[in-house]
Amino acid sequence: MRTRCPQWIKIVLGTLMTGLLLPVGLSRSIHVGSGHPFVAVKEALSAANQGDTVIVHGGTYKEGNIIVDKSITLMGLDWPILDGQLKYEVLSVKASHVLVTGFVIQNSGHASLDDPGGIKVYDSRYVYIIGNRLKDNFFGIYLQYSRHCIIRDNVVKSSGTEEQQIGNGIHCWKSDSLQIVANTISGHRDGIYFEFVTGSIIWRNIAFDNIRYGLHFMFSNDDAYITNLFRNNGAGVAVMFTKNVKMFNNTFEDNWGDASHGLLLKEISDSYIFNNRFVRNTSGIYMEGTNRIVVEKNIFKSNGWGMKIQASCMDNVIRHNNFMQNTFDISTNGSLVLNTFDGNYWDKYEGYDLNKDNIGDVPYRPLSLFSVIVEQNPPAMLLYRSFIVSLLDRSEKIIPTLTPDNFIDQVPLMHVLPL
Repeated sequence: MRTRCPQWIKIVLGTLMTGLLLPVGLSRSIHVGSGHPFVAVKEALSAANQGDTVIVHGGTYKEGNIIVDKSITLMGLDWPILDGQLKYEVLSVKASHVLVTGFVIQNSGHASLDDPGGIKVYDSRYVYIIGNRLKDNFFGIYLQYSRHCIIRDNVVKSSGTEEQQIGNGIHCWKSDSLQIVANTISGHRDGIYFEFVTGSIIWRNIAFDNIRYGLHFMFSNDDAYITNLFRNNGAGVAVMFTKNVKMFNNTFEDNWGDASHGLLLKEISDSYIFNNRFVRNTSGIYMEGTNRIVVEKNIFKSNGWGMKIQASCMDNVIRHNNFMQNTFDISTNGSLVLNTFDGNYWDKYEGYDLNKDNIGDVPYRPLSLFSVIVEQNPPAMLLYRSFIVSLLDRSEKIIPTLTPDNFIDQVPLMHVLPL
């Protein structure tokens, strides 16, 4: 029996087989730097033809806005610095079939109207930005109206302190078939930002110490993010107004704050959250207006709340997950539950297993009465670990009166799943 290869695997394999598809012809290598035919990058680009390679040697180049409007390879040797002097968009790519690699790109201008960046790609196809270092730019790498581009192995770093004063590390808008792979992003507003981006993959990136989100999805369907690390960002990751997103093998950790979550899901549907780790977040997953989501084989450990599921969520399935050492495993703000809990491990479960099949003989109610009280009156958290709270929770589990009757896992597991 033949099985079809998932689309995201095809995309990853395509990334690894980096045939850069630049136009082939009578190409030249043009050298830029002290002791070479050209001393300015702009002069070399003006002299270059389609398919040429412009090799920029080590040094600092302060040439304002450098525009690439031909299908070329722009390659740095010994980490040449392109410096925007805090006034200019440093490198603008306005052609297809372009490779940019080996540069330090720093000090772009700052402006909210035209969003200057270290590298900005305009309406292009098959642009590859690989192995660069971007420092202290307003936006790091910015793509708009672009397709089939690869952003890989870049370090994008800034030192923003307020989200109004800094742009995003990797910003993608109205684009398709992008591959964002193995980048490290820190100090920006959002580490990676997608808006109206489809058919794309975010794979093996590290986003940490960003002011708002490590990753921010808006109106971006049919995408996947896989094996990324999101650590110590202002509010973790947000996926909003989106459908058909695959979230596999990611780690969400140390995202703390009053309105912070490992993963915020708002108005999304028909998506799959599989084999992720949610560790030490204010809440592992916060769900609002979320429908037909499968949350499967994830680890929720040492969070304030494992999951917050608002009353506006329905037809979601939470199965085969591990909930361990969370203050509250589950919380909700409603009395009607239209979601399914099935076969999860809950470390607070105190039932028994007489037939030794690793399934508790007594159904488990993961929603504690105190979590309901805290949801409605947050200052009540001051009473956490008091005797009266323990008494209320135990009474509620024996005779449920205030928590929803159907907020229940009928087949709780006795042992941790080997995830």
